[in-house]
Amino acid sequence: MADPQSAHSDFPVIILGRSSGEDRDNALKKGSYYLTDDEKQLIETVCSSFEKTAVLLNIGCIMDFTWINELKNKPGAVMVLWQGGMESGNAAADLLSGKVTPSGSLTDTIAKAYDLYPSSKDFLGKKYNNYTEDIYVGYRYFETFKKEDVLYPFGHGLSYTDFTYEAVDITSDDDKTDICVKVTNVGDKYAGKDTLMLFLKKPCANLGNPARVLTDFVKTKLLAPGESEKVVLSIYNEQLLSFDDSGVTGNKNCYVLLGGEYSLYLGEDVRNAKKIHSFAVEKTIPVLKVNQACAPKMPFDIITAKESDSGEYEMCRTRCAVNETDLKKRILENLPKGVEITSDKGYKLDDVKQGKVTLDEFTAQLTLDELEAISRGDYKMGSPLGAQGNAGAFGGVLPSLREKGIPPIITTDGPSGIRLACNCSLLPIGTLLASTFNKELVRQLYQKVSEEMVVRGSDVLLAPGMNIHRNPLCGRNFEYLSEDPFVSGMIAASIVEGVQAGGVSACPKHFACNNQELRRNTNDSRVSQRALREIYLKGFEICVKKSKPVNIMTSYNKVNGVWSHYNYDLCTEILRNEWKYEGNVMTDWWMKSSKSPEFPNIRDNAYRVRAQVDVLMPGGGRFGKEKPDGTLLKTVGKENGITIGELQRTAKNVLKTAIWFSEQKDSRK
Repeated sequence: MADPQSAHSDFPVIILGRSSGEDRDNALKKGSYYLTDDEKQLIETVCSSFEKTAVLLNIGCIMDFTWINELKNKPGAVMVLWQGGMESGNAAADLLSGKVTPSGSLTDTIAKAYDLYPSSKDFLGKKYNNYTEDIYVGYRYFETFKKEDVLYPFGHGLSYTDFTYEAVDITSDDDKTDICVKVTNVGDKYAGKDTLMLFLKKPCANLGNPARVLTDFVKTKLLAPGESEKVVLSIYNEQLLSFDDSGVTGNKNCYVLLGGEYSLYLGEDVRNAKKIHSFAVEKTIPVLKVNQACAPKMPFDIITAKESDSGEYEMCRTRCAVNETDLKKRILENLPKGVEITSDKGYKLDDVKQGKVTLDEFTAQLTLDELEAISRGDYKMGSPLGAQGNAGAFGGVLPSLREKGIPPIITTDGPSGIRLACNCSLLPIGTLLASTFNKELVRQLYQKVSEEMVVRGSDVLLAPGMNIHRNPLCGRNFEYLSEDPFVSGMIAASIVEGVQAGGVSACPKHFACNNQELRRNTNDSRVSQRALREIYLKGFEICVKKSKPVNIMTSYNKVNGVWSHYNYDLCTEILRNEWKYEGNVMTDWWMKSSKSPEFPNIRDNAYRVRAQVDVLMPGGGRFGKEKPDGTLLKTVGKENGITIGELQRTAKNVLKTAIWFSEQKDSRK
């Protein structure tokens, strides 16, 4: 018998939710990753009484979706809301009513079962996780080896209208290839937007490569029925490269252009992308050799691929390359030269900004105590130097520093808007923003956030979070963007550009490999150099080079045995030397105590400064007293101890940040 409610309604909506949060992961149980029996029964009961039913999922992370096909009475539509912030309800109503046409696309692959994800056997480790899937994360794995295991492919998304697209022109120059595409709304009722994606298939050669790698995406404007737009997608020559960390091509620790055929695929998602262009490279060419950095300290098996003549891929395993460098020697050979500490000359930071004195001359005035203070925050969240409810302050944390014109720089948490003790906008989570695939829209949104930051007294927004969705159970995936590093890098760059257009700073995080929240302060992410560079660091690299963030935050976890906040290879060798980053690097809030294996007489804050992690936030131990712990200055002047040059280098990184803020404030006057 039909439910009596069907006499009063013709279109029921079921809303189910899941919470996500920091410092915890989701669980393989009902009520978390899986629907509960009551939730399934609710859907069954409602669907049996109505011809049409919609299920809205207000979730932060990927969950099990097999119930959509397994239930006897199935819903007519399922919409993932992705915790859309304070306008989520209005947005859902507009979409359900047809006032707005859906145009979001999945930034992750949804598999048919959890244990089909390649990281499922190497996740939630108490002490470490071996990243055995290596570069085969998400769709890279499924499209190469296990297409049949996919329920919804990367890029999947439905619309109320239909689009056609055709490549109308392909042109190349010395740097890139451009594909001009004509997109047409062929529906007869609804206006809508379409997302197009460009994928690359590289040759496997003897190195191994996925069947598909995203190289560009574009979102059309709102197209009326029958309307067309020409858009351009590009692939840059550097995107053709593969990183050889083992020397199998004869070029160890080198980006190489592999010999063989390269093919481009165009489509609305990874599964349905069609081949549009191909070209061949005669032989493997070494392009850019780099220093070995962040290599594993012990070998473990990782996945690789071989391609047959018929185009089929065979999954193989090999041993990852391990650390072989003398880190101590490299550090000592590259210690910065300092300048002699002078007495206070009366120079103000504004004098540097106006070109009256050099930054070195100004920095030379700073005493050891001031150099210590400028390398940390003022000890606590909710600093009295800033707006109530702030996350902490750094820069001018001593009266003597403020007298020299160094302002306190105020930070605020920001995964979904500003977090302060006042009314602030609640924004959509990171995954939702990335699901728009709309770089300009995201940039415009965060330019509005920057205006709110100025009004509320925030200098640094501790966002965007941009770690890779390595596993669907990671509890912090809601804050991050995608399983794909290109999407992560480009959307994060749009956030940074939007924030910094308003004269305040973003702070991309967590650098790097924060892919599990369980025991995040002690867990070791063990990952090959290649996977680091092509997957887990690539998004950060794109963001740094494209948007030039003023600040970056390290992660809590270890990367191949070294905590990120002590990791010289990560923060100096790669971030600063290779990517030419010139901004400020801060820790996540508090850090683990440790001594340097290379220099056992230095530890904690000296160990951090040697790695060129400039600022300890919020400044001291979580439950410690509000005073220096003594570790930074303890070895100054001693053999292999921290040097004046290192202290002044850190100070100058912070001072350049302070000058940037001062210049931005001047421009707003």
